[in-house]
Amino acid sequence: MTDIAIPTQPRDVARPKTYDAQDLMPDGQPACIVLGDQTYVLRITRAGKLILTK
Repeated sequence: MTDIAIPTQPRDVARPKTYDAQDLMPDGQPACIVLGDQTYVLRITRAGKLILTK
């Protein structure tokens, strides 16, 4: 029989921050997100989907 090493994740792996889209975009207004020198616009569609555009 062969021993098989099973990869495991460290226990201290940080979970990503979670944001509610409704909190970011009250009344459905678009939110601007800046990354470096680029600005992106986050919108909620009528179908309830998120769209991120430059």
